[in-house]
Amino acid sequence: MIGAGRHDALVRREAFSWLERQVDRHGDVLPRTLLAQGFEFEGHRVPLLGPQGIFKPAVLDIPISITTIPNGPYDDGYLTESLIQYRYRGTDPGHRDNRGLREAMRLRMPLVYFYQVVKGKYLALWPVFIVGDNPERLTFTVQADDANTSLYSPGEAFIPDGVREDSGELRRAYITATVRQRVHQRAFRERVLEAYHEQCAMCRLKHAELLDAAHIIPDGEPGGDPIVTNGLSLCKLHHAAFDRSFVGVRPDYVVEVRRDILEESDGPMLLHGLKEMHGRQLIVPRNAAKRPSPVLLERRYERFMAQ
Repeated sequence: MIGAGRHDALVRREAFSWLERQVDRHGDVLPRTLLAQGFEFEGHRVPLLGPQGIFKPAVLDIPISITTIPNGPYDDGYLTESLIQYRYRGTDPGHRDNRGLREAMRLRMPLVYFYQVVKGKYLALWPVFIVGDNPERLTFTVQADDANTSLYSPGEAFIPDGVREDSGELRRAYITATVRQRVHQRAFRERVLEAYHEQCAMCRLKHAELLDAAHIIPDGEPGGDPIVTNGLSLCKLHHAAFDRSFVGVRPDYVVEVRRDILEESDGPMLLHGLKEMHGRQLIVPRNAAKRPSPVLLERRYERFMAQ
């Protein structure tokens, strides 16, 4: 019989390998139904999340995952530039779930961190480790690790050489910043596509694999926040055309094609893919609160007209 420690390590390794395969297949935002179903290990089903934020499948003695639901009952978030705050289950430090994370910290067991980007869809981050316990604040602190240096995950991750060689705060801050960026990017994409019912706002293409969330005001500029009102659901062709000012969108949601593109002749793709968009009304969310901001569109349209 496999020893308890060896068994735990094998289950976690298989969990991380299974997650990597799902990400390769579905992208790194995964549906709850898939994660709750999990995978088979030695004749036993191993789900990776359940109804509670701290989750332990029956085949393990120590939790395998923690889940954050933004604006949920627990105030989970980033504690510092290099660590993540995670709330206890309830207010009893001795609750079995809290004891389980405490044991994971003692044994330095890797976990999966699921972040809900929209209802029913999660960004999976692994491995993460419990590195602190504060009963007074009812919180654990969590550190994201580099999958490339973990013994438990076969994934590859790029870390600059100078940062990789630093085993302290610089390295942790870099990894956590990368995690934060991934969370924001994926959450932005999923929320924008959800608002537009997973279709291109210009041509109505409905294949999510070919859709992007385009920023009206680019990320990093004032007003370029990753919020739905600064986003458009666009297919990859129209996203590229919008970014390069081949097409623009007026504040009244009318699409315009740049004059020189309209005058160009270059086959059916240009004709049907771009030129026929000229003068079309942009498809916008039914929920007025999720429609593109006319103020931001005006700023972007001014740049388009200056081309």
